[in-house]
Amino acid sequence: MRNAIIIGASSGIGKELARLLVDDGFKVGITGRRTELLESLKSENPDSYFIKAFDVKDTKVAEEKLEELISELGGLDLLILSSGTGDVNDKLDFEIEIRTIETNVIGWTFISDWAFKFFEKQKHGHLTAISSIAGLRGNRQSTSYNATKAYQINYLEGLRQKATKLNEQIYITDIRPGLVNT
Repeated sequence: MRNAIIIGASSGIGKELARLLVDDGFKVGITGRRTELLESLKSENPDSYFIKAFDVKDTKVAEEKLEELISELGGLDLLILSSGTGDVNDKLDFEIEIRTIETNVIGWTFISDWAFKFFEKQKHGHLTAISSIAGLRGNRQSTSYNATKAYQINYLEGLRQKATKLNEQIYITDIRPGLVNT
């Protein structure tokens, strides 16, 4: 049986990907900040989902919970990074900007690096991240969101180059959806 972890599975794209993977025979570790939403998803197929609630910004807890999930799953083949945040911020409220940067850059980078190093050590694995078409252009209403998505796109390109140089079966996929009502 194949094993996957989805970071940000409590709603939206991450939640739907979790369902698709379970339908395809995966055991799936699901993470997010909202335990009650993760529990609701698990109730749909209790033997296929494994829950660890955490915020990607808390890197120490994230690392601990990821290691616990891998132990419970019995390994890791695929990690999907689907967590993120972004708000309309016409007035450039710094609290909104920093919250977006902490989640979409700092927490996101920690998870990406952690997954890459894990796959490098085991010599195979697939890191998939949900970035956004928003990373291709700036936006006056959500400047930090678009900028953080540009960061993600470029970071994933760098990880893809690192994986190619390693010449191992490590794959990096960048999925760039358009506007999604999550």
